[in-house]
Amino acid sequence: MNKGRNLLCLFFLFSQALSQPSQDLLDARVRALLHESLSGELAKDHVIQISRHHRIQGSRGYRAAAQYVLEQLRACGYSDKDAYIESYKSDGRVVYQTWQSPSGWDISWGELRMMEPYEERIVGYPEIAMSVITYSNPGDVTAELVWVGEGTSDENYKGKDVVGKIVLATGYGGSVHRLAVLKYGAKAVVCYLDDDRAKDHPDMLQYTGMWPRTEELDRVTFGFNLSHRQGEKLRNLVLEGKKVVVRGQVKGIGLEPYFMDVVVAHLRGSEKPQEELVLSAHLDHPKESANDNASGSAAILDIARTLKELTDSGRMPKLKRSVRFVWVPEWNGTMPYIDAHPELVGPELGGKFLANLNMDMVGENEELLHSKLILTRTPNSIPSILIDVMENMTQMADALNIRTPRGSLSEFNYRIVPYSGGSDHMMFIDRKIPGVMMVHGPDYTHHTSDDTPDKVDPVELARSEMIAAGTVVFLSNLATNQALDLVYLAGANAMQRLGQAGRNAARLVLDSPPDRLPDFLREAMIVIDENARVAKEGLATILWFNSETEIQRATKKSTEQIGAYAGALLEEVRQDAAMRLGKKSVPTSRAVVDNRVPVRLTRGPLDFGLPESKLAQPREPYQLNGDVRFEIVNFIDGKRTMAEIERCLIGEFGRAAVARFDHFIEDLVTVGVVKWK
Repeated sequence: MNKGRNLLCLFFLFSQALSQPSQDLLDARVRALLHESLSGELAKDHVIQISRHHRIQGSRGYRAAAQYVLEQLRACGYSDKDAYIESYKSDGRVVYQTWQSPSGWDISWGELRMMEPYEERIVGYPEIAMSVITYSNPGDVTAELVWVGEGTSDENYKGKDVVGKIVLATGYGGSVHRLAVLKYGAKAVVCYLDDDRAKDHPDMLQYTGMWPRTEELDRVTFGFNLSHRQGEKLRNLVLEGKKVVVRGQVKGIGLEPYFMDVVVAHLRGSEKPQEELVLSAHLDHPKESANDNASGSAAILDIARTLKELTDSGRMPKLKRSVRFVWVPEWNGTMPYIDAHPELVGPELGGKFLANLNMDMVGENEELLHSKLILTRTPNSIPSILIDVMENMTQMADALNIRTPRGSLSEFNYRIVPYSGGSDHMMFIDRKIPGVMMVHGPDYTHHTSDDTPDKVDPVELARSEMIAAGTVVFLSNLATNQALDLVYLAGANAMQRLGQAGRNAARLVLDSPPDRLPDFLREAMIVIDENARVAKEGLATILWFNSETEIQRATKKSTEQIGAYAGALLEEVRQDAAMRLGKKSVPTSRAVVDNRVPVRLTRGPLDFGLPESKLAQPREPYQLNGDVRFEIVNFIDGKRTMAEIERCLIGEFGRAAVARFDHFIEDLVTVGVVKWK
């Protein structure tokens, strides 16, 4: 056996030994205090209260929910200085970086009634809050119903006369309205859920919204959401040749200039108050929307109470670093908040914000919904030991066997997965603050009227709170002996992940067509190199929390071991490639060198519609998913060349997933949100 294989086996055994189930990072006394004090039962009560509000972004209902959160913070001792609301204009016209604000919105009553072939009340607001498509304007229309299928493409309207009529469709409400009303002259829309979950749950309504663009505000009418059972009944009547006439009525203000409220609370650090960890949750969504996301909002509210009570009473030492809690209107409200606070950046940009834990759907009853808790890693653009700490806290919560009087008897089911977007941690990651998301899935009730408090489990809330609270307490007070323990734990985890990357690289080489082997060998080597970079940079973030000489020495040693292991893996895949061709060595293919350096011109993640929404003539689709697009922008730092960005992307997603990434960046330059250095 050659030297490379000996070294590879050594590191394999080393990583396996260190990656066995580990002891808790958190001090046993602190663990016991948090276990006793955090309350999934109190959090469940908050879920019930919050879910009673129709919490649409920019609405009065959202403001009422924000006031509830603030009142609860006051009740547990947060002063005016340490708990408050920041408000941002929301009128559908003002833009925060690349994000158009939603319009304000408020209605008081709505009803859809069938008039012909017989009279029958179909659905009404406010008893079913999701029945009126959000951001509908008031109106009163009696008209014939026209079936247009999905209703979201021009093809659906061919041969259909919808002028002055009400359209019935299965597509998303806003997309149907944009075509049926704004383009083809219908008066209003009626939409219903028609997917597999709807067929299993035929009385469930989907949450949809108009989300009008600025130029559409003055032309928005209204629409209704129906259940699958109701929609199919109307559709069948129409297809049977019967004339179906419905009357839709919506009363109230409708679209209006209003505000997005962000609730903020501070638990000030005793030694390094300028260094902060952020707990976030989005407070918005329609009435009900219990798991999404009254659960996350309730969880961080109970964590805020617990940490305040424990530290004020002296039962637990005050945290050395500060913890900031924020309750936001998802994405649209987080963007103006971060934009208004230029200090809200991570160490890479010269800031003092060290981590974000975003809690979005964290209380699901796993027995009822057959779901699991998912923790996402930070993306490769901002490696961190945050997920190593959270994974250990998750194992700790599992071992505690948490139970509550009214909770389920479910076994804890969780997964640690690669980075995924879809919530407000994206906003913090964009500012180089390492961010992770805690979320449950799959969930058939997501964005539907079935997302009700009865499906929220106090036990799961308590588990999620224990993970998040344990993480912020541990990192806030990271002592030298704890930091050393973390170096060993994070180093072992890094070795394990690097070993998996090596296996993936080897499969690329072993499975490649012989004539393409140089191309696949190049990709394999990039995968190993990039994963080694991520491992080293992630390990170095321990020094953000404790930079004692002993920790620096241990981190340096672990980093060297990672480098040696990566070198052994690289040598191994080279030998695998040579073995396949029966040669002594195989050269990698030459990459096209693109030394252009893109520079960002905006703060915050780009609006999800860019660049397509601003291009006069959109290109052929890029075929890049949302997470890849997000990372492309994150890697644009004004220093990396296009070639270097490509290497980073290949290392994270693979070559096939990032094809045409250069066209995406070129189009961002065209629309003016990126420039060439």
